[in-house]
Parts: sequence; structure tokens; C-alpha cells
Amino acid sequence: MKCLIEKKCGSCKYINTDYQRQLKIKTDYCKKLLKDNKLDMYEVKDTIGMGHPYEYRNKIIVAFNHRYEFGFYEEDSHKIIPYDRCLLHEELSDMIIKKIQSLLKRYRVSIYDENRNRGLLRHVLIRRALVTDQTMVVLVCNDNVFKGSKNFCNELIKNFPSIKTVVLNVNKRKTSVVLGNEEKILYGKGFIRDTLCGKSFRISPKSFYQVNSVQTEILYGKAVEFAGLTGKEKVIDAYCGIGTIGLVASGKAREVVGVELNKDAVRDARINARE
Repeated sequence: MKCLIEKKCGSCKYINTDYQRQLKIKTDYCKKLLKDNKLDMYEVKDTIGMGHPYEYRNKIIVAFNHRYEFGFYEEDSHKIIPYDRCLLHEELSDMIIKKIQSLLKRYRVSIYDENRNRGLLRHVLIRRALVTDQTMVVLVCNDNVFKGSKNFCNELIKNFPSIKTVVLNVNKRKTSVVLGNEEKILYGKGFIRDTLCGKSFRISPKSFYQVNSVQTEILYGKAVEFAGLTGKEKVIDAYCGIGTIGLVASGKAREVVGVELNKDAVRDARINARE
């Protein structure tokens, strides 16, 4: 598989590099970090790769230009590089984006112009719960009013039944931060659920969730294995997000304490822990 916009986009530095070579680069980089910090007495094991290192991202964010072309920002700029198919996205996610593109045109939704601070739509964020096959669509807008949103959502859901919620996120600030603080649920409950390491997790628009679910299970399993938990320990899950790694470790520890600043993530983590 070959990415056709690698040099224009700049998002994936190694996307067209042989995968085994990519894994070696990562291993060597970790060794260099330890050596530079005089910690090279510790062993760095080989990087564990994926069987299929494509189509794994469960969260994608795209922007649109005034011609309704969608894509990614060019490196070190806000110039949009359009794409037809991203190798790291599930095909379904890109299909949803293309449907949103056609609806934006039909409903004549204005695209945000950051220079003039005018226009409605700023970004589209899609989250996919791969195990449960649930999809969340977040429309990031410059206003809390989205005219025709009911028909917009109905048509989107009719075409893609996996969409369980559509959320309007309001961001009126002149900032490169994608999500604002205000949210309005247009359809569904405002969250989706996924299963990770045999546990169910609630995911909201602003909550952190590892973008590669397949490798996350391997990563968490290795972390718990290397920690050598006996059931007597107190585990600190720093920057815990919605509590995934802490809850995975909880079955092998006496107590787990999660530490997190994001209030939305804390809310989800408490619900996840209770369940």
C-alpha cells in the first residue's frame, strides 16, 4: 500500500517506509534516548508490530476548505491537503466523511474562515468503537445553531446505521485547538461504548482514548506483565483519561488511583469504574 500525499501532507513520516524498517527505527530511537540520558544499562526489546499496520485509527479529524474539499493540514500550516482515501482510516470512516461532504454542499453549510473568523463548520471528528461497531460523529462549529440539523442527522444515520450519536461541539475561539467546551447532542446519547481487554468503556467526544485499539491491548498487557503485580500494590494511573489502563490493571492490584485533569474524561472514568 502506498500513500499518494505523503510529501504534501507530512502527517505520517514513515508511511511509505518498509514496515520492518519502521519498527527498527522506533527500537533504535528508544535505545538512543536511553543512551543520551545515561540509562543504556537497561534493555530495549524489539518493537512489537501489527499484522496489518493500516486502517487502525479509531479517531479521525478532518477540515474542509471553501470548495468543500476535505483533508489534513499541511505540515506547519493550515493549508488543507485533500485526500480520497487515508491508509490509516477504516474505509467506513472515510465513507462517512464523503457523505458529510455531500450533505454540507446540499444544506449549504458555510465553512469556517479562520482569517475572518466567519463561517460555521470548523472540523469533523469521527470516533469508531471497533469491537462494538459504534460510531460517533462530532461537528465542530463556530456557533451553537446548526440549521437543518435534524434532517442532516437523519440522512446520515439512514446511510450509516453504526452511527449511534451526533454531537455539535461549539468552538468560537480563534485557536488551533479543535474542540471547544460547549456541546449539544443532536442525536443519540452523546457517547459510544467500546470493549478493550474484555472491559466496556464509555467514550465521550473530548475523552482521551488510544487511537489504535489493537496495539493498545498488547501494550496494556505488556505493561501489566512487566509491572509484576501481585495483588498487594497501589497503582497510580497518571493521565488516566477514561481509565482504560488503570481498570485493566485493577484486577491484579489492591487499589488503583487515576489522576486526570480533563473533566469529561474523569466523568467517563468514574462511570467506567463503577460499571
